Amino acid sequence: MAAPCRDLQQVREVIASAHKDCSPAQKLQFYDHWAQEYEEDVSVLEYKAPCLAAVALASVCVSDRESQLVLDVACGTGLTAQELQRRGFSLFHGLDGSAGMLQVAHSKGLYQELKQCMLGQEPLPSPSGRYDAVVIVGALSEGQVPVSVMPELIRVTKPGGFVCLTTRSNPSNLQYKAELERELSALQSKGLWDCVSVQEVEKWEKASSEEEAAEESDYISGSIYLYHKPAATPGVR
Repeated sequence: MAAPCRDLQQVREVIASAHKDCSPAQKLQFYDHWAQEYEEDVSVLEYKAPCLAAVALASVCVSDRESQLVLDVACGTGLTAQELQRRGFSLFHGLDGSAGMLQVAHSKGLYQELKQCMLGQEPLPSPSGRYDAVVIVGALSEGQVPVSVMPELIRVTKPGGFVCLTTRSNPSNLQYKAELERELSALQSKGLWDCVSVQEVEKWEKASSEEEAAEESDYISGSIYLYHKPAATPGVR
């Protein structure tokens, strides 16, 4: 494998651009341009979320993984689908707002279906109760996908299916994480899903800015949430 083209400081500057406050159109344009270098850049950060999410989902989908249909929300270039494929999953549909990211994902031949969707701004372009599992990895953070997407994730999941999601615990994302966890709990209180597990990971990835790196470590922490949609779900059709 070729050496990464950018060093950590350069990648941090790129990540800062990804999270800056700008219009949705400008953000999509950024991701379209970033798509070809995205995987090299996140490898510099030692980005572990796709692997960790795949392990979490595989822990509850213990049989017939090759027949489980998985919706990869905010699929990017397909890193999560790659990790799931390594663990025996083989049926993937993907959604992302960036045409550039979808183009890279398509080139890997992992997905049976890929669609462009502005997450949080429109309903997911999928029928209710279609997927055995839904994953959203790396996109739930400040300035990215809003927590208002959660009911849509539940809607498209089959009764008895699973939803796996991740978020970061870096200082600038703590307010978003608190909002996310309130939404997760509120939906559970309504009986729309049940929490299977919450895993806190200390070395999630290298901090995307020097200010957010801990004094004793270059890494930030993160969390993996795994939810189960009950066989009969009130209020979701």
